[in-house]
Parts: sequence; C-alpha cells; structure tokens
Amino acid sequence: MKPFLRSLVASAALLTAPVSMDRAWAAETIRIVEQFGTIYLPLHVIRDQKLLEKHAAALGLEDVEVEWAKLSGGAAINDALLSGNVDVAAAGIGPFLTLWDRTEGAVKIIGGLAHQPNYLITSRPDIRSLEDFKPEDKIALPAVGVSVQSRILQMAAEKTFGEGQHARLDKNTVSLPHPDATAALLSGSTEIAAHLSNSPFQERALEDPSIHRIFSSYDILGGPVTPTYVYATVDFREQHPELFEAFLLAFREASAWVEANKAEAAETYVRVENSSLDPVFVQSLLESPDSLYTLVPARSFDFADFLYRTGAIKNQATSWKDYTFEELHGEEGS
Repeated sequence: MKPFLRSLVASAALLTAPVSMDRAWAAETIRIVEQFGTIYLPLHVIRDQKLLEKHAAALGLEDVEVEWAKLSGGAAINDALLSGNVDVAAAGIGPFLTLWDRTEGAVKIIGGLAHQPNYLITSRPDIRSLEDFKPEDKIALPAVGVSVQSRILQMAAEKTFGEGQHARLDKNTVSLPHPDATAALLSGSTEIAAHLSNSPFQERALEDPSIHRIFSSYDILGGPVTPTYVYATVDFREQHPELFEAFLLAFREASAWVEANKAEAAETYVRVENSSLDPVFVQSLLESPDSLYTLVPARSFDFADFLYRTGAIKNQATSWKDYTFEELHGEEGS
C-alpha cells in the first residue's frame, strides 16, 4: 500500500484528529479523496484524461503528481482533510457545513459535483412513508448524523412530523457504504429495512421488483439539489494558487465534458470504478432530466439554514457565497 493510502486509512480511524491549517504542501503533489457513485464522475474524468496534469503544465507547474483515494462517509473525509492527508475532498453538503462551522470558515467549496436526487428506498412492502417505520427498522446511509443523506432524512422527518421533529428517525439510522447497503437491501436483510442512497445504486436496486421508492430528495427540498461538493482549505488555495487554479480548470472541463459526452462518460465510470454495470444503464442515469453536471450549487443554503436552525452548526451563513470560494460567486447559485 502506498504511504498516502496507508496514512489515509489510518486517518479514517482518528475522528478526533487535531485541526491544523498550517501544513506546507508540496507544489508537485495534490491528493484527492472521493466516495462512491456516478455523482463523482467529474473526478473520474479528471483522473482518466489527466486533466489536472494538463492544466498544471499549462500554468508552468511541471511534473505534478496526482494521488487518488476513496473513503466512505463525510466524517472520514473531513478527518483526512484536517489531518493533512488530503488536499481536496469530496463529500456531501452536510459534512462540508459541519467542517466549515468547526473550522470557522477555514474550508470552502470549490464547486458542486452535480444536481442529482437521493432516493429513500425500501424492500418492505408495509413501509410507504416515514410514519410506517418502527424502532427496529434500520435505515442505511453513508455516515450517521453528518452525511447529506442523514440531513435529508432529518428534513423529511420534520416535513412529515412537524417542526422540531427532525431527529425523529435518527435512532433508526446505521452507517454503511452505498455498495454494502445496496447488497444488504437486495439480500432481504431483516435488519436493513431501507437505504437513503445515490446513483447508480438506487436505480440498480429499483430494478428489483421487491424494492420501491419512498421519496426523492427533490420532493423534500422542492426541486433540483446539489448534494455533494468538492472543497479544500483556504490555506491550500492561498499557498498554492496555481495548483488550485489547475484543479479548478480541470474540474470545469471535466464537468462540461460529462454533460456533452454521456455515452463516453458512462464508459469512463465503468472503467475507472471497475464496475460490473452495463455502460448503457449508466448512460441512462446520466441522461435523466434530474441529472445535471455543473459546479454551480443548487439549494445548498437550504441545508445551511436547516443546520443552523436545528443547532447542528453554530455559525450562521447569510448566503451560499459565505462558504464558497470567490471563483463561484459570479454564478446563479443557491
């Protein structure tokens, strides 16, 4: 195992690592961590097409080494960023806002990955709404309490049971990576009754006639949502502006390429992820009217307002621009 991967795995277990923003980065190396799902496709394209290396070279940064790793759950992602084991992180808006709050704004969003829905799905025919969950019915999501799925469930609970009832189903939740949660749901596990998922796992599960959807995050928030973001520390941007710019240029190019080349993008996903999914199936997800690859945030401030109102974060944002880098501020985000 590479030293980077060893240290990253170790960091995932150290959820109380000290916060330090003073690390000096080597300009020739950038370390990026991602998670599971088609929403991470722009990062797959950056890797597959070596876009970061291309833009770095154009800016005069020769021999830039890009290191990639994968973790599940925003808590582990945040710990890896804070402990200095990664430079660029990708996780849900919930984990990001938790970290933004914890560090007093020392981390900011570079861009959103895509507008994509998250479905709450179940294998239980008797569960048709949140009101049908019993205490023993477990809901799988990537990280209890902090993941974007956890926050979506809380928003849905408040919408169903009333203001102040956002934590009503928190005790039902368990942490499982999306691949494992999908397998558990499809196996008919007696413990896992539902999964708050993402693409392609939710659509793959719904091909099984025993699985049905309870809600979409678009239902809960009233329209398209950017659930997952790419972010970094303010120090990283300030100490390495050319490397930051190279990443941003690569990110923009990759996002636009996915939107313009759905078939090739699907093939990229299957190849980079070593997935057994049919590229045609993945392509159908990318062509869904609910999916849009863009760096521009959608409804992120809904989460910021919710987390502040419910006491999950202490710092109140007045705009989505408070927690994003200025390169996004000319966009019509939310």
